[in-house]
Amino acid sequence: MKRITRCCIAPLLLLGAMTAEAKAAGAPEYLNSPAPVGERADVRSLTTPIQFRHGDISWLRDLALAAGWKENQLKRLGQIILRESGGCPNRRGGDIVDKNCNITGVAEWNHRSDTGLMQINGVHWKQDHAQYHGLVCKQMKVCDQDKLLDPLTNLKAGRLLFEVAGWSPWFTN
Repeated sequence: MKRITRCCIAPLLLLGAMTAEAKAAGAPEYLNSPAPVGERADVRSLTTPIQFRHGDISWLRDLALAAGWKENQLKRLGQIILRESGGCPNRRGGDIVDKNCNITGVAEWNHRSDTGLMQINGVHWKQDHAQYHGLVCKQMKVCDQDKLLDPLTNLKAGRLLFEVAGWSPWFTN
């Protein structure tokens, strides 16, 4: 029995501890969350760091599928991301960015709660906001802006909003 514990169970416990450490150290969530069956992202591409550049969404397919988006939604999703953030996940409303997505200034201060790739608005992540009742906060437990700067979290929040309201959160009259 001691041999079984030493050769089999102990490594499994170590693996579990390492996984917990990786999560605690801030390992990207998308490495741990599977895409829907039949639309799996290429896991190899998700283990390679993405180089985000303004106007480039060549990385979108794998990351969006990992967030739960469907293949037939990717074209419109890409258009929205390019319009909203230019493909820069670190962008807040009004930020000016260079070609490498580095923030170089702020053009206007009226939309600072808009966050990340899809510019998720504060009405969706602020717990006490009346519109959508803080849907992202309540269902994903993402109740502050900084968490939405993570590309996968932002795409998952966008997917949640899409499930409730279609494309309407990204369009104006």
